[in-house]
Amino acid sequence: MTDFQWPWEYTFPPFFTLQPHEETRRRQLKVWTDLFLKYLKHTNRYSLSINDQASPLFHNESLNRRLSPELVLAILGELERSGHANPLDKRRQEWQVYWHTLEEYGNMVYDWVQETGQTNTICTLYEIASGENTSQLDFHGVDEAVLLSALRLLEEKGRCELIEMDGSHGVKFF
Repeated sequence: MTDFQWPWEYTFPPFFTLQPHEETRRRQLKVWTDLFLKYLKHTNRYSLSINDQASPLFHNESLNRRLSPELVLAILGELERSGHANPLDKRRQEWQVYWHTLEEYGNMVYDWVQETGQTNTICTLYEIASGENTSQLDFHGVDEAVLLSALRLLEEKGRCELIEMDGSHGVKFF
């Protein structure tokens, strides 16, 4: 894995403090949300704990600065509003983060199904997320829990039906 390229803001100490001025705070949160998505994609992660204070995402050792839980929650709240994250618990301590929105993942999968003529067939989640037929697609390698959430949206739209057998999932596309 290559080294992650941190934006210049990451070396700017005030970047680690929630800014009081509304416009400055809005820009700060935009940079942070982009950074969260890029970093998590680079590290191939789909979940995040706000208590993971050892992560370089939350702590710049060279500056001796770290994000406050308040700022982390503000960033995750922005990601949630944009459709890129959802809390996994009521206390909002554990989060699932999506590099693309669930709707985007669902559309990518459905487009692939249409292009490869797999309507009215059953696919496993493993086949979709990790199969060799998807290796060149943006959703290849997606966490199966994220894929399942995206497929539930497709199911609500009547584009597929999720099938559960022996604790694993399959999906039939229409």
